[in-house]
Amino acid sequence: MTQAIPIRWPRRYNLMGVEVSATDYQETVDRLVEAAHAHYPAVVSFQAAHAVVCASRDKQLQQRVNSFDIVTADGHAVRWALNWLHNTGMRDRVYGPESMLRVCERATAEALPIYLYGGPSQAALDTLIERLREKFPAIQIAGAESPPFRPLTEQEDAAVVQRINDSGARFVFIGLGCPKQDHFAYEHRERIQAVQLNVGAAFDFHAETKKMAPPWMQRNGLEWLFRACSEPRRLGMRYLTTNSIFICKFVRQWLTQTIGFPP
Repeated sequence: MTQAIPIRWPRRYNLMGVEVSATDYQETVDRLVEAAHAHYPAVVSFQAAHAVVCASRDKQLQQRVNSFDIVTADGHAVRWALNWLHNTGMRDRVYGPESMLRVCERATAEALPIYLYGGPSQAALDTLIERLREKFPAIQIAGAESPPFRPLTEQEDAAVVQRINDSGARFVFIGLGCPKQDHFAYEHRERIQAVQLNVGAAFDFHAETKKMAPPWMQRNGLEWLFRACSEPRRLGMRYLTTNSIFICKFVRQWLTQTIGFPP
């Protein structure tokens, strides 16, 4: 088992059974850089409402996510829920795509190599590498690979772990989507010798293969609507369903905490 080190991880609060960190960008990046320098294989997951609902309904996934070092409020709905239920006073979310850029900036400044694992194709990954090097010319990209859309064989999985560890990467950005990336990070935490960041759609956004919601929609918690309209067949029903479940679960938890409503 990985030995704990004295890093002051952000305080966590229960949201529908998921322990979410009350934190901000600065604290999140500082703690992850600290872990990278200490060679501690920390894991951070960026959880929007959809991800929280998925974890709340899947006990195995919930236990795995709750074992991570940081679980941020990736969406404003999650931040609002934490503020309402626990009075955390969070002023902003900690968004995966934005966090990825901030970690890359610090990694470049402190010569900490990164590894990219995920994406829809190698071509998209190559584009992401180009965009990152445009933003951070001195960034050290130790490796990058887009895995197949099937479970890896035991031999393939071992080879992935060896490639990442041999590369000397201190950060591994994982873009496999929720919940696949959370399962991957948990199952490889004792084997991958780097900080793992489950950043989801950040690969697509920074490679510019998919558009990000306009800033005003992001600020007002409407990014889900933009993405649903952009990919209605894939995301429309998903967001309609999980957003409704999120609201119902939030109301139930609020009633339980305030008037003792049965959980």
